[in-house]
Amino acid sequence: MKTQIAINGACGRMGQRLVALAKDDPGLQVVAAVDSSANPLIGKDAGELAGVGPIGVLVTGELPLSARPECVIDFSAPAGTMAILPTCVGRKIPLVVATTGHTAAQKADIEEAAHDTAVLFSPNMSLVVNVLFKLVKLAAEALKGKGFDAEIVERHHRFKKDSPSGTAVHFAEIIREAMNGGRFVHGREGLVGERAPDEIGLHAVRAGDNVGEHTIIFSTLGETLELVHKGHSRDSYARAALTAAKFLATKTAGRYTMADVLGL
Repeated sequence: MKTQIAINGACGRMGQRLVALAKDDPGLQVVAAVDSSANPLIGKDAGELAGVGPIGVLVTGELPLSARPECVIDFSAPAGTMAILPTCVGRKIPLVVATTGHTAAQKADIEEAAHDTAVLFSPNMSLVVNVLFKLVKLAAEALKGKGFDAEIVERHHRFKKDSPSGTAVHFAEIIREAMNGGRFVHGREGLVGERAPDEIGLHAVRAGDNVGEHTIIFSTLGETLELVHKGHSRDSYARAALTAAKFLATKTAGRYTMADVLGL
């Protein structure tokens, strides 16, 4: 049996890759494609937009009542998430939120939706990054109180709007919790003095078309540990979102993460 999914943000770069990759997955079927009603591509075949030929699913401004997806994947923008969220809550449709950049209030609304339907919300969809979240936690717990400095360097393409990345911030939050405190420092400039022991440094590089890299550094006098993830293609994020949709489609209401998908 194929898992029937809907794509929210179907006209975007990631939405199109989701449509294309789902078409090639024998375990998936795209039954709806949604985007902003103001998008000029509304009414086009989602498969043609994705470059894989017609799939018989036209892009619509809202999820049609006739469509009965087992899961919605939201890879749009924060406003797109908030537009599809009430529909998923009202119709009890599981929702994978792969969009980032939400405000605190929007995140609270997403969390609240988990009382009514299954919601998977992650700061990064990559399977490897989610494994790295656990490795960073283990490292921070083991090195706590032993004189190690923690720094995070992230690198993304020139078009990325937020800085630092949500993933980098999540790494910093993991370290702060595991080390029982810490103060985020976003870059350094000028005569700032010696590094304070409670600092957790975050540094953002924006260049070219870099898909995404994160380096987490634990360093003390005499030795350094670096944990690194490098994304080579955006397809890794899209494939992970599709994997998450298969996982979530059969789940009851509740809050899930990629750690659940990976069994971590």
